[in-house]
Amino acid sequence: MDIEQTRSNMVAQQIRPWYVLDDNVLDLLYKLKREEFVPAESRAMAFVDMEIPLGHGQVMLTPKMEARIVQELHIRKTDKILEVGSGSGYMTALLAERGKHVYSIEIFPELKAMAETNLQAHGITNVTLAHGDAALGWPQYAPYDVIVLTASTPVLPEAFQNSLNPGGRLFAIVGDDPVMEALLVTCVAPGEFTTTTLFETCTAPLVNALRPTRFTF
Repeated sequence: MDIEQTRSNMVAQQIRPWYVLDDNVLDLLYKLKREEFVPAESRAMAFVDMEIPLGHGQVMLTPKMEARIVQELHIRKTDKILEVGSGSGYMTALLAERGKHVYSIEIFPELKAMAETNLQAHGITNVTLAHGDAALGWPQYAPYDVIVLTASTPVLPEAFQNSLNPGGRLFAIVGDDPVMEALLVTCVAPGEFTTTTLFETCTAPLVNALRPTRFTF
């Protein structure tokens, strides 16, 4: 298998048709080798349009989703970033290449260790990995310029948008299976936010994600 040709095919057939046209983002997909962040037993699927299991019910998002998220967030070199769910560390690496520093929170110690190993192997040092539950927010390093939730949440906790700097952007997949929407929330001024629906999708929820209040009689 010609890996570089397969990578080019992925970009041409999956990622560009999903409206990812920013050359800086596309160049990053060639620089950071996705297959090197995929678990060894799934490496042959690194360029396939599918979510890759990581264990504990967690997944790597599809390549087109990863690229689209990075493009939509318009990350700057001065941005302080919060990532909820480190997974294999690939999205962490993409964010770190674009921003100043990434604080990535992972609830499963085994996945944190995987991300740590992968990031170290690629010499990516502007990341702080922490073990913890950030499904309802992570105020420790707030405020942030960019926040990324790498799994879905039925309800988006206000703590996330309230942790944004003015001008900050938040990406989240919100809703319940089978109806979820990818949202981009922007802090236009302190306490003021705009929300844009980017596309419909479906992916696994965060562990301990916020759920709607159920009325009981």
